[in-house]
Amino acid sequence: MPKIIGGSLHEHRAQTRQKLFAALSSLMADRGFDAITLADIASAAGIGRTAVYNHFPDKESLLVGFITHETEQYVATLERSLQDVEDPVEQLRTYVRAQAQLKRVYHLAPGPDLRSVLSRATQQRVREHVHLVEQILRRILTEGVESGAFPPQDVDTTVPLVNACLSSRGVPDDGPERDHAVEATVTFVLRAVGARLPVLA
Repeated sequence: MPKIIGGSLHEHRAQTRQKLFAALSSLMADRGFDAITLADIASAAGIGRTAVYNHFPDKESLLVGFITHETEQYVATLERSLQDVEDPVEQLRTYVRAQAQLKRVYHLAPGPDLRSVLSRATQQRVREHVHLVEQILRRILTEGVESGAFPPQDVDTTVPLVNACLSSRGVPDDGPERDHAVEATVTFVLRAVGARLPVLA
């Protein structure tokens, strides 16, 4: 019987999943998802290959589990950062900064775009979790339009345009250049949605 990690079976399963997620993330930083095997992931996690099947039936299910976990953690963190911000313009600043600094799972891996190597069903499951983040942006924009902070607009059109801008926008890894790139992105998005910005002298 395998050694139990943690104080209970539930904790053991949670910690094992975390090890698998960390291993997948590390491997995807070096090579494409299509070039990674379950055996690679198990080895990097220090877990027996057969034990992986107790958690995920295949590699795509593991990826969906990883993305689900990362998205839920990110959404919870983002919601906490928005909790005490009432001004829609400041809320949008917070959202854009968070998105601009996020290392997206979809762009971590060299090689083919994940969408080209995942089944249609898996793509749909991934899309459902991305929708959680989009809902936050939709709420900010809707409340901003209703309060007059943003001019009237088709929010259904604005949401994908803003997220397309953010998902394709790379920022430097660190330093003043990173801060400048993030703030330039914030300003661009605020102008794009019609937010009233202070005029610089």
